[in-house]
Amino acid sequence: MARTGPKNSALRVLVWLGVILAVMTAVLAGGTMAGQASWAPKLALDLEGGTQMILAPKVEGGSDINEDQLNQAVAIIRQRVDGSGVAEAEISTQSGRNVVVSLPGTPSKETRALIQASADMNFRPVLQAGPGAAVPAEAQTPVDQLPKPTAEPTNGSDLNWVTPEIYQKFEALDCDNPSQEKQERSDPAKPLVTCEPASANSPAIKYILGPVEVKGSNISGSTFQLQRGAQGAVTNEWAVNIQFNEEGTAKFKEVTERLYQFYIAGGGQTGSDPKAQFAIVLDDQVISAPRSLAVITDGRPQITGGFTEESAKALSDQLRFGALPISFEIQSEQQISATLGGEQLRMGMLAGLIGLLLVVVYSLVQYRALGLVTVASLVVAGALTYLAIAVLGWTENYRLSLAGVAGIIVAIGQTADSFIVYFERIRDELREGRGLVSAVENGWKRAKRTVLASKAVNLLAALVLYFVAVGNVRGFAFTLGLTAIADLIVVFMFTHPTLQLLARTKFFGEGHPLSGLDPKSLGAVPLYRGAGRFRTPADKPAAVAALRAKNAGAAAEAERRMTIAERRQAERQEQLAGSSKSASKEGN
Repeated sequence: MARTGPKNSALRVLVWLGVILAVMTAVLAGGTMAGQASWAPKLALDLEGGTQMILAPKVEGGSDINEDQLNQAVAIIRQRVDGSGVAEAEISTQSGRNVVVSLPGTPSKETRALIQASADMNFRPVLQAGPGAAVPAEAQTPVDQLPKPTAEPTNGSDLNWVTPEIYQKFEALDCDNPSQEKQERSDPAKPLVTCEPASANSPAIKYILGPVEVKGSNISGSTFQLQRGAQGAVTNEWAVNIQFNEEGTAKFKEVTERLYQFYIAGGGQTGSDPKAQFAIVLDDQVISAPRSLAVITDGRPQITGGFTEESAKALSDQLRFGALPISFEIQSEQQISATLGGEQLRMGMLAGLIGLLLVVVYSLVQYRALGLVTVASLVVAGALTYLAIAVLGWTENYRLSLAGVAGIIVAIGQTADSFIVYFERIRDELREGRGLVSAVENGWKRAKRTVLASKAVNLLAALVLYFVAVGNVRGFAFTLGLTAIADLIVVFMFTHPTLQLLARTKFFGEGHPLSGLDPKSLGAVPLYRGAGRFRTPADKPAAVAALRAKNAGAAAEAERRMTIAERRQAERQEQLAGSSKSASKEGN
């Protein structure tokens, strides 16, 4: 009964691993049958090829674009491309004048229009705000309780802008998982439901905004600086300053007069009426929604509240350059060949196969039949990783780059390390005289701590690389972290349960010379009792007594030999003494 429990437990774990693999396969098969997924992973630009477009910026009025404006334009295009669901796009500047956009595959008409459109910045009053998560369907407001307009709106902050359709859209909106389909640009004369993305200091927020009241083109400039206190002393808090032109100054004064009344009516508190806020909207997405704490009459508002130097500069740049009416025309377009990437992929796959073969040869030479467990574990880890990449390509539009392939190749050795640590712990237990079943369990207790610590370091390194690095390095970090997770799943759910079952077989349990677990070859001869039996805890006293008796006998034999040697040495000394006396008499 003592052995039945672990055996059944091992079988259950293996069944659960089979269920995970079956579910992932079924999900991918369903997506493939629906024409939305593919059995092959999606490839990035360097492996699949794609389209490269050189965009020439156009500014209204024919004025030239400077480097700062161009960099901001690149940031806006990157945000649009990422928001449309295109992964692994490369966007850069060329000769300080043009923008180069490289996309995998062939971009759609909608993507082209999105890239070419000018940036659109404006100021809208806030009508309602709430957490960014979607309201569950069962908790959404019943139809008969939805807000209904009672009259025509009289100003931008009038709640009569909120119709039942708009409120339903507001409740259903999920800012943490926005739709990948880019909607048409909003009508400036109508309300807008949109999000402010999460930042380091705050979660995502969703809004119902009124119509546009101040255009971004009314901004003549913006700066960022450290705030000054009431006495003129510089504080440690950053602020963003906006400068409106004459038209913008008049409109913003009118808006802040209305918003300030909501602020006063709300008691002048931070959590007062959201209608005291105005949203700065770039490409229909809120980048900031400050509260109006005063009537701004000079067209020089200052935005404060929790800024770092980096975030203050980012908002200032968006206000200065995001409002510029810059559009782009496609100057040239060409297809990018994946020939170089394909050749590099072939060489990388060859290197991976060579590395895998060396790992297999080493495992078989070092561990004999036990090395087959390493081979099987690597196969299971490879299947898990492949299915995960294919499913992520379908659900998250993840694309495998050459750097990602390099991460998978590097992971082969790291995965084999986990098995080697475990096997060596088992061998150590066998050298101490334990049976194989006991050695597997005790070796696992010692090995899993080392394996967990090693994989924690790998995951930490992958996370740091992913969030700090840019470009293809992130692809390397992603696959490195993914394979580390797959390795843990395989070690815990395949390698260990498999060894628990093999330990109960005659071939491994009796220490066959080809099993890799032969006590004799591992240096455990004094503790080996023959007939496939190892010393048990009950045998230990007898074994110790026998060892002491053997040692005592060896000591007695050594003493006996020493006594004989001493007697012979004494006889030789006497003979020498007698010879010397004879020589002395003859001399006299």
